[in-house]
Amino acid sequence: MLGARPQARYNTRIQPMTQTQKSRREVLEQFVADKPTDAFARYGLALECAKLGDDAAASENFKKLLETNPGYVAGYFQFGQFLARVGRLDEARKLLSDGVVAAQNAGDMHARDEMQAALSALR
Repeated sequence: MLGARPQARYNTRIQPMTQTQKSRREVLEQFVADKPTDAFARYGLALECAKLGDDAAASENFKKLLETNPGYVAGYFQFGQFLARVGRLDEARKLLSDGVVAAQNAGDMHARDEMQAALSALR
């Protein structure tokens, strides 16, 4: 055939991955290592540790989150919920009470009301 183009050949073989993918927790730990005061990264790591059942790491990351970012309202709510789930009710009450104040100061009435409801449920 005149003018016919040769048919292109493509390499369709899939190469195996040589590097293992990091877990979500490892990725978040790297974010926190790179920027230890980044509230969103620390919050994500705390939630991931809680989800994985690593209560000590979750608690530590929530504490560090609120130490470095005392205005991070979502941290109070999630940490309070976490503490209640693991049976640390007095700490949960204190934290949710602090969270109500933080939310009020931030003008976040929705978060304030959620924490107030969670606090009332613990009494």
